[in-house]
Amino acid sequence: MNTFISPEVLARLGLAKVAYVKAISSDDIARVFPEAPPLPPGLDLFALISADGSPILVTDRREEAVAGALQNELETVSLH
Repeated sequence: MNTFISPEVLARLGLAKVAYVKAISSDDIARVFPEAPPLPPGLDLFALISADGSPILVTDRREEAVAGALQNELETVSLH
């Protein structure tokens, strides 16, 4: 028997425990982080995103995004 879990329910299950690091261009920052100040175009950045898709932080180094997860007691997961 297969049980279907909706993406919304799955996100709520890991909300307080899971986040992912996503490569992002500065061109997309305003869409993901509406409150962010304007950035020069074309920068390669990394965003830490919660299980429900809410942005947590953005940085220019992947290691800093992972450190941000650790500081917030979040487990980082890979997306494929």
